[in-house]
Formats: sequence, structure tokens, C-alpha cells
Amino acid sequence: MQLTLWTYEGPPHIGAMRIATAMEGLHYVLHAPQGDTYADLLFTMIERRDARPPVTYTTFQARDLGSDTAEIFKDAAAAAYERFRPQAMIVGASCTAELIQDDPGGLAKALNLPIPVIALELPAYQKKENWGASETFYRLVRGLSGSPSLEPKPEGRRPSCNILGPTALGFRHRDDLAEITGLLGRLGIAVNVVAPMGASPAGLGRLKDADFNVVLYPEVARAAAQYLQKTFGQPMVETVPIGVGATIRFVEEVAALAGIDPAPVLAGAPSRAPWYSRSVDSTYLTGKRVFIFGDATHAIAAARVAKAELGFRVVGLGTYGREFAREVRAEAALHGIEALISDDYLDVEAAIQAAGPELVLGTQMERHIAKRLGLPCAVISAPVHVQDFPARYSPQMGFEGANVLFDTWVHPLMMGLEEHLLGMFREDPEFNDRAPSHLGGKAPAGAPAPAPPVPEPVTSVTLAGPTAPTWAVEAEKELRKIPFFVRGKARTNTETFARERALPLITVETLYDAKAHFGR
Repeated sequence: MQLTLWTYEGPPHIGAMRIATAMEGLHYVLHAPQGDTYADLLFTMIERRDARPPVTYTTFQARDLGSDTAEIFKDAAAAAYERFRPQAMIVGASCTAELIQDDPGGLAKALNLPIPVIALELPAYQKKENWGASETFYRLVRGLSGSPSLEPKPEGRRPSCNILGPTALGFRHRDDLAEITGLLGRLGIAVNVVAPMGASPAGLGRLKDADFNVVLYPEVARAAAQYLQKTFGQPMVETVPIGVGATIRFVEEVAALAGIDPAPVLAGAPSRAPWYSRSVDSTYLTGKRVFIFGDATHAIAAARVAKAELGFRVVGLGTYGREFAREVRAEAALHGIEALISDDYLDVEAAIQAAGPELVLGTQMERHIAKRLGLPCAVISAPVHVQDFPARYSPQMGFEGANVLFDTWVHPLMMGLEEHLLGMFREDPEFNDRAPSHLGGKAPAGAPAPAPPVPEPVTSVTLAGPTAPTWAVEAEKELRKIPFFVRGKARTNTETFARERALPLITVETLYDAKAHFGR
């Protein structure tokens, strides 16, 4: 175990909580000590839900460890059933309570509750949040989907599918679900069950009625979909419809399974992103270096969209989800790079600095890293913060999602270009940032005299250490003329150059000597 300031995933019981909170009529009894109830904030504050998650904690205290904590769990489970009357219940232990080994599953079984009770074995010290969500959903599907039906499906009925994977606290899951449901509706395909989001335990019993399954988020739903395929013979579609190309492939695949012609839905211009990416304004984007990190689903999709649809060059690709390391490594190989598989944000920060990208696509952690490095960034994956649960409609999937991707990825680069141009021409006599440019250095009549300009800080990271060199004022000014997207790299290289030569002061000459040295 490693202590860290930030973490990409919580323990597996948080994944179970995401499933329980997404569903209706399901209650989670969690054997946990007092203080482990912090998870409520994930849903009420970050996701801005208007209700607490359906979780009952035993909240035993230190003084209880000398007595019977098993009875505390049984009392909490019985009280939860009496109070909430759920259709089904899941029971388990938090990472701390796991050490007590009270066996919540066996204790709940002994209560003989008149509802299905599914025990979760979530090894907190070996697995993490996404695995916990996947295992919980799989256990629920396996326990509640029933047995195969021998009755033939009625003739002439509308083809239908299940949509699997969207959860509580998922990145844009709400909007992705709306976009894909609408897309399937335009194809004439009925949605049988959406799970876990919005599903009930009784609804999981209807999963077998669908013709096939759509897996939107493999991290959560692949294991359950594989069970449904094996048990009920339902094919699954795993093409994640992020980007125009992937959405077209998705439409073609579901149409083939449903026996439907996809041409009417694909006709015309379903997304504006392809036209924008071919326009004159977007030639500025061609060849831009991008570093991508997140969960495997979004990271792989982002790499494909970045290269094939926007003309970016992928210089870094990675994931914190080790269960999907093979898929990410395979995608990275297609871009001629080595994948970064790590859940240590310091490793990711070092990789971003080494790659020297012009754009970072990542989680909220990479947003903080990019901010420190002075790089544009767009968030593409959980973990995220409250600002990534917008009130507006903002899907990542489908044709509208492709429009959203174009806007959120490209605008940081465009604004960065504008910032660079403003900085580059700041000292030009025809430009003055304290008055309109056509007035030159003169303030409008009657306006107070402008305050003396405050020196603009250079957006970059200075290497820490006792021998860190000092920058001369003229060298700082010269550094500001370098485009923002390589300025941090130029500063780092120059400081390294000066440190290796024991130069206490970086001058303009040092800056250009370092440029020549590293340019060889």
C-alpha cells in the first residue's frame, strides 16, 4: 500500500455504492466504522444528487471492537429492511471492516429476510473502484436475471436491446445514455432495460427478453454482458460510440444485429465536427501533440478521435485501470508509443513533462497537472469534480457527443493561441492591453491614467532544488516570446542546461545556447 495525496480510484466498496445509487429499489448495507460515511459527499456534493445514496452503515466505533460487531451488523441490516423495504439488498464490508472478518453475507443470510440478499466479496487491498462496480453489477445480474426461457419470442415484434454500464458518479453517463437511447430509437430499436442506471432488481429479471446487449462502459458492464451472452445467448456490442467514426461503426453493428438498414440514420450530416475539422480554421490543429490519460474506455476512444478525426499526434497514452492494460497497450502501439499503466499521478506528471504535449486530455488530476505546467487541458474521464457534472446537455457519445468533443478539445488550443499572440505583441507600439489598439498608448479622453503594468508571470514549472538557477529579467522577457505550448519545456531545458554548467544566472545568451544544445 502507498500513501498518496490523490487517487484515481477509491476502494471497491465505492464501486458497489455507485451501482446501488444508480438503481432503484436496491439497498446496500455496508459494514464500516464510524468515519467511513464520507462517501455520501461523492454523490450529494460532486454529482449534485438531491438524495443520499441508498446505503446503511453499521458505523461501529473503537470501543465496539472488544464486543460483538457481528450483532451490530445484523441489527443494522434488519433495521434497514424495516425502514426502506427494498426489493433486494447487497451486503459487504469496507476496507477497514474487512479486517474484522465478520462475514456480512453469512450474517445477512441468518436473518432470513424475505428479499434476495446478495453478498459482495470485494477485496479492498487488492482491487479498486471500477472492479468493485463491475463485480457488484455482475453479481446482481447473475443473481436476479433468472433462468433461460424456453418460450419463443413473438413474431413481428420490434427488435430490442439492453443498455449496460451507466452508473452513478460516472463521467457524463446521464447524457451519454440520453444520446444513445435517442440514436437507437431513430433506428427503430426498442430499449428493453437500462442497467444499472434507473434499473430495479425486478427489472434485471427482464434482461433476458432483449435480442442483444449494448455495452457502453466495459469497465462496469463487460463481465455482466459476458454472463448474459453465455446464459441467454445474447450477442453484445462493445464498440464505444465516442467520435464520428466509432458512432458510425456502432450504428452499423446494432443495425446488423437488429436486421435494420442503418442508411436513413447515417444519411446527411449527423455531426458538424467533421466539417469543422476540415475547415481552414482547423489547419492550426494539424499535428498538435496530445497526451491522453484516463479510464481505458475514454482514453482509447480519445486517442482514435484525436488522430483520425482531428489530425492530432498522440505522444502519450495511458490508464490507471490495470484490468484493461492490454487494450491500452495495443492502442498505444498503433501510435508508435509505449502505454503508461499507472495509478500514481506523479508518474503521470513526469510522463507529461517528458512528452512535452501541446494539449492534455485526462481526468481532474491531469487538469491540475496541466494547470501547473501551463498546458491546455480538457477532461475526458473520471475521476472528475463537480464542474464535470454540468446542468446542460453535454454527452461524449454519439453524433452530438462528437460535436461536444470538438468544442471542448479544440477551444483550449484556440484560446491558448490567442493568449500567445496577445503576449507576443504586448510590447508592440500598435498594441496596448490597457486601451483599445487603435488608440495606441493613449487612454480615452476623460479616463484616469492607467496604472503601471504588472509584469506577467511566466506560466511554467521551475525545477526545485538547492542549485536552481536564477532568471535574468531580459531572459524572462525573451522566454515569454516562446509559444505557450512549448514554453514550459523550454524553461525546463534551459534550467537543466544551466545547472549542468553551474551557471547561477540564466541570460538571453544562456536561453539560446540551451536551445541550440537540445536542438542537436
